Amino acid sequence: MKFGQWIGVIATAAALLLLWHLREVVIHLFAAIVLAMALCTVVGVVQQRLRCGRPQALLLTLLGLVLVLTITLAAVVPPFVEQFQQLLLQLPAAAERAAALLRQTLDQSNRMLYGQQAVQWLQQSWGAASTAATPVGGGLQGLLGVAGNLGSGLIQLLFVLAVSLMIAVQPNAYREVAVLLAPSFYRRRLRQVLLQCGEALSSWMGGVLISSLCVALLAGIGLSLLGVKLVVANALLAGLLNVIPNVGPTLSTVFPMSVALLVSPWKALAVLGLYVLVQNLESYVITPSVMHHQVKLLPGLTLAAQFLFTVLFGPLGLLLALPLAVCLQVVIREVLIRDVLDPWRRQGQTP
Repeated sequence: MKFGQWIGVIATAAALLLLWHLREVVIHLFAAIVLAMALCTVVGVVQQRLRCGRPQALLLTLLGLVLVLTITLAAVVPPFVEQFQQLLLQLPAAAERAAALLRQTLDQSNRMLYGQQAVQWLQQSWGAASTAATPVGGGLQGLLGVAGNLGSGLIQLLFVLAVSLMIAVQPNAYREVAVLLAPSFYRRRLRQVLLQCGEALSSWMGGVLISSLCVALLAGIGLSLLGVKLVVANALLAGLLNVIPNVGPTLSTVFPMSVALLVSPWKALAVLGLYVLVQNLESYVITPSVMHHQVKLLPGLTLAAQFLFTVLFGPLGLLLALPLAVCLQVVIREVLIRDVLDPWRRQGQTP
């Protein structure tokens, strides 16, 4: 290779190494891009329906979001917070009840099979786990650590919101900045790839919003029919955690089952059956209906993306695993396959 090409390779390697060390900043920037895309999608709909300019549409969108958030905070958040606190207080009692039922089941099974009670070490370990009290030391230090984490999280949230708002004001300008970072011969093609990534993200976000609302509504109706307490908190948790595939629906099942277990075991099983039914409806009826334009992701690839991005970026990587996978699938299909691998195949077929 020539000297200039070596310089380009070294610069690319240095840029990748720098991005690796700044991966936390990169994942926050991607979160801001996702929020900006959601805002731009709503702005586009408002602009098309009202036939107004982009500044007016953006202003109307922001005012509408503030109004919706205010109504939500006033009407939904207080009962949700109250019920969620009750839910957390009931989790230890539900865990003790589940452990007692499991011990009883093991005792009965051992009596039927061996004519004796369950293994002593198992009972002793469960008894110790249920009665052990965790010593609390260094209270001031722990409080300062929690305050520091909350302050850092608030700063990161403000950073994401500020950057997303800046991108939403001038999305084309920021996209052109990214395009200018590519070689001149590939800028037109990169612009098309970025537009396809934006369309895929918009489709994904619209589909997830509708799907989560349907899951929350179905869970709320089902829990009300079963007579399970804390319906608002459990239904909202089911809708919010539905954003995280595979992991979210499993976590959302724990809370209503814990509440139902305090009443009777059969009600907990009924709640489990309800959530299995809701998730099957979401997977095979709701999602295919509202996401027929979305980039298709295989379940195995989705799970692998969740694991990989959680290892690389932490909890925020788990939350953003699906939009990251959506964008990566578009990039791999358009750049790697169509622009790199397909020309090799065509060259190999020519005599």
